[in-house]
Amino acid sequence: MASLTASPQSPDFPLPAGASTTVRIEPPRGLFELRLREVWAYRELLYFFVWRDVKIRYKQTAIGILWVILQPVLNMLVFTLFFGRLAKLPSQGLPYPVFYFAALVPWTYFSYALSSTTNVVVDNQRLITKVYFPRLVLPFSAALSGLVDFAIGFVVLSIFCFAYGIPPTFAVLWLPVLLLLALFTALGVGLWLSALNALYRDVRYVIPFLTQFWMFASPVAYPSTLIPERWRWLYGLNPMAGVIDGFRWAITGHGQAPGLILLVSVAAVLLVVLGGLFFFNRMETSIADHV
Repeated sequence: MASLTASPQSPDFPLPAGASTTVRIEPPRGLFELRLREVWAYRELLYFFVWRDVKIRYKQTAIGILWVILQPVLNMLVFTLFFGRLAKLPSQGLPYPVFYFAALVPWTYFSYALSSTTNVVVDNQRLITKVYFPRLVLPFSAALSGLVDFAIGFVVLSIFCFAYGIPPTFAVLWLPVLLLLALFTALGVGLWLSALNALYRDVRYVIPFLTQFWMFASPVAYPSTLIPERWRWLYGLNPMAGVIDGFRWAITGHGQAPGLILLVSVAAVLLVVLGGLFFFNRMETSIADHV
């Protein structure tokens, strides 16, 4: 608990001239007190956290944003050679480079956002123990900062599609919805893991294994049509399955339109995000004592 005196010039506490008041900062009183309005009130701080993360990511790098392009491009070349040319997995009528790159762009964003969100509380431990602000701002900023990398990868993907003569269709209007689904998936899982990482530091060592396992459990290297029809709803519990399938369809017009897998994925994301918010909210009261 803490207290502070607000000045008449404070935009958050408008007061008559010469007046002052005391504002008490208290931990949430219940599990369902999420204080999302407070997060919105600190939206400028959220913006500066996102901008800070972007600057740190590219500061003093030799080739700058090319790192964002190299990772999915090199993965695409490996997948094209081994899963495409050698294993000859189906590609839904798409050239192998486009088929794999269309999946790797959203997947690369997701894996980066998940890793950043998991570590964000521990990485900002000095700030948390000295200054008050809604702790939810940290995982939100970590999930949003990866959108810059996604935008760069999307431009490269558009060039690939143009080079292979794949014109855009009206399905491209689904892209914002699918991107939001990927963002909230990373945010929801990251809320759980970031709170756990503040308590148990070995959680961060699980992330590389988790993302690698999750990638092969998602239709990145193969189409979801290889999954038997009766198991599609179960496969859709992996939210990235709906995101990647939908992304391929939206950007190329090939493959399956959003259907059962996407609906199950949306339901799974809602449960994960709500559960993550409640869990993070519960841990917030003691998080400064552990970091």
